Amino acid sequence: MRWVWCRAVLHRGWWLVTSVYLVVDARLTASELVLIGVAQAVAALVFEVPAGVVADTLSRKWSLVVSHVLMGIAMVATALVSDFPALMATQMLWGVSWTFASGADVAWISDELDDPARVPVVLIRAEQAQLIGTVVGLAGVGGLAWLTERSTAMVLAGAAMLLLGLYVVVGFREQRFVPVSRRRWSAAWVILVRGSRLVRDSRVLLAVFAATFLVTGVADAFGRLYPLRLVVLAPAVDPVVWFTGLGVLMCLVGAVVLRVVQPRISGPHTARRGYAVACGVAAAGSGCLALAYEATSASLAVLLAAGALPLTRSFGTIWVNSQTVGAVRATVHSLLAQAEYAGKIVCGLAVAVIADLAGAVPALMVCGALLVIAIIIVQRSTW
Repeated sequence: MRWVWCRAVLHRGWWLVTSVYLVVDARLTASELVLIGVAQAVAALVFEVPAGVVADTLSRKWSLVVSHVLMGIAMVATALVSDFPALMATQMLWGVSWTFASGADVAWISDELDDPARVPVVLIRAEQAQLIGTVVGLAGVGGLAWLTERSTAMVLAGAAMLLLGLYVVVGFREQRFVPVSRRRWSAAWVILVRGSRLVRDSRVLLAVFAATFLVTGVADAFGRLYPLRLVVLAPAVDPVVWFTGLGVLMCLVGAVVLRVVQPRISGPHTARRGYAVACGVAAAGSGCLALAYEATSASLAVLLAAGALPLTRSFGTIWVNSQTVGAVRATVHSLLAQAEYAGKIVCGLAVAVIADLAGAVPALMVCGALLVIAIIIVQRSTW
């Protein structure tokens, strides 16, 4: 919980400042903002499954350490460049860094607990810790950027992320996981095949993967478009202060929702229903932001959409985790992450083209439509 909280403080606070940096300092266009996300997803797509197999074969702990090293370097490097190609390169490294963490952390805690009934509760508590950490990060890193410079705050957050990786090295123990000691390449291939077959043969997993493909593509595109939309509607307002306030409210509401859901999260239908409701709220927020004509209504729309979209990932992770087994758990979560990255690429490219040809408003309407399709897919699945 402490590690999740600390990582959220750093990477969420860093991204708040970076989202403003990309718009205000680097002056990227709407299509460039979305294309950076697409390039990041391409890099992550290539590395995601190999990273998951490494976690299932060699070590979940050291996968997280590698993630911290790459992430810290990417965070610092982003603050040192301002042209589009260089920013794309640093964001691609940022995407690769997440491949070594996604799935490995969930698989690790699932192994250490060794109690399927407790895992969903712990994952929900971890999401709550992440949301509270996000509040601290938005206020802390955002406040630092306001007092100094955006690039300074970004560099310091990246350096702290490297130190957090050192905390994983000295503070965490990997007790229950047994690495493959012989014929590792052969064992890795077997793990990949078993995980892929598990997904292929499960209607529930296929539905979650398909919905995740759409939802994550929308979430990434929306996260890059809404700062631009808000700045256009209210150019005189300090964006760092404005976005910090919005981010804090989003996280507090999300933490309350997870607190309400926590006692029932182990129920057979809670994750599916929560996923569908979150998609519906996000779709309404995206449509309202597209139609907003002043800053107050636009801010409320962002609170709805950007507050609900992260909850879909929480529910999706718990849903998938309940459908897999320990030997291939990290690999299945990595396959889920591949669906996320593929969604960022395909849906992100589509939204980028629309934003470039028609502007941010039609692009946001398309985001809402894709979320409605995801709701239909989830509702048609069975537990």
